[in-house]
Amino acid sequence: MKRIIIVFTGGTIAMRIDENSHAAVPAITGEQILQMTPGLDSIAEIDFLNFSNIPGPHMTPEKMFELSKNIQYKLEVEGFDGAVVTHGTDSLEETAYLVDLTSNSDKPIVFFGSMKSSSELGFDGPVNLISAIYAAVSNEACGRGVLVVMNNEIHSAAQVTKTNTHTLDTFKSADFGPIGFIDNGKAYFYHDYTKRQYIAAETIDSSVDLIKTACGMDDKLLRFCVDSGAHGIVIEGMGRGNIPPAMVHGVEYALSREIPVVLVSRCLMGKVLDSYGYPGAGKELTKRGVILGDNLPGQKARIKLIVALGFTKNLAEIKDIFEKNYY
Repeated sequence: MKRIIIVFTGGTIAMRIDENSHAAVPAITGEQILQMTPGLDSIAEIDFLNFSNIPGPHMTPEKMFELSKNIQYKLEVEGFDGAVVTHGTDSLEETAYLVDLTSNSDKPIVFFGSMKSSSELGFDGPVNLISAIYAAVSNEACGRGVLVVMNNEIHSAAQVTKTNTHTLDTFKSADFGPIGFIDNGKAYFYHDYTKRQYIAAETIDSSVDLIKTACGMDDKLLRFCVDSGAHGIVIEGMGRGNIPPAMVHGVEYALSREIPVVLVSRCLMGKVLDSYGYPGAGKELTKRGVILGDNLPGQKARIKLIVALGFTKNLAEIKDIFEKNYY
């Protein structure tokens, strides 16, 4: 029987409705969650680590990186066969992606969460926990990078994103779909989705800002980011990767100070490409030194830049990291 470490970080799965505020707040420990999910010992030999008990929006890149190192220690030093991680769904995709970028283990690492608290009908935490463990004990899960299991679907951390504020099937991989599913106590994989990127960062640099583009915007936010000490900037551009012309001077301002600027799209699906050549378009921006972020959403491109800056400050090397974009 495989040894699985369950790492509790908090999230809705660890919440109850408070009698005074009538709102969900952290209230349940990892041990209590395990007690609410009987039969786990028939799937794997289970141990657990109470890493934190915080809501998703309270997670920080520094905590993510610490979590990644904890998971690596459990897998590579203590010899666990896989790790399952509870997490708040608001930031689950960001943490899972940072762990994916900074993990070089072939052992399964599976994130999951809950869309309902334990006080609500249809509490989905226990079933998602069981499904995550089924994925973690699967031999086919090895070498696929970090996985996210929600609603009996298996997704790659590099592709999955939260798409709906309340539905149980909120996590989607918009471009490629799930890579597998859980059914009748078994993980099934139907995509050979094994390549992923590893960045051997010994530290991270979280001084990275994210700006969403809209019609008529100028460069004041870009200039503010630079002047307030940003070490990197991610821009969610329009469509294929274009910005209003009044923002271009702000991009130049950042690049003139050797601050990497990564361009992605605010669209849910598709990759950015320097297809257009008008002022503010992708071709003009890449000629100035802007780095294209492939099909990453803004929040994940920011995570990748945070990790990349921890590995190197060299703009050419950062550009290479984003252009390879293996996952």
